[in-house]
Amino acid sequence: MSKKKGGKKGKGGKKKDLEGLSSADIANAVTQAARSMRTALSRSLAESGLYAGQDGVVLALAEEDGLTAGELAARLGVKAPTMTRTVGRMEAQGFLQRREDGTDGRLTKVFLTESGHASVERISRSVAECSRRALSDFSDKEVRQLLRLLRAMDDNLNERAAPDSNSGAGL
Repeated sequence: MSKKKGGKKGKGGKKKDLEGLSSADIANAVTQAARSMRTALSRSLAESGLYAGQDGVVLALAEEDGLTAGELAARLGVKAPTMTRTVGRMEAQGFLQRREDGTDGRLTKVFLTESGHASVERISRSVAECSRRALSDFSDKEVRQLLRLLRAMDDNLNERAAPDSNSGAGL
């Protein structure tokens, strides 16, 4: 494998200099930004009694109430036992209620309570405020580009995109 010199061309046709950057720089920056966003959102949600990750459960059920714990786990990308514990905790907090399925007695479905429905607006406000803070110095064009790049990165990591013949090569 030969290493390319220079890099992609940036604004003004000049080559971007990626020398001095390591693969770890990208991973660390993305991980830290995600961690900071999650921390800010968790702090904001704590006022309403929700913990990290519970907002996703509420929003998924607000979109489609009456899912099983397994369906919630699949939608949120967590393991079923983790979701079962989360549902139990949220039921004890009064945000959710479990009920047997009317047509299949083997299934238990999860529904938002009145308190769960009331938290949807608080979650939306918290997400909007954290996003506003995170993107305060970005132009609309930069926000669109960031979203495009993060989605492409996610696709690459989830192998939805075509495999790269140079995978494993550095920057």
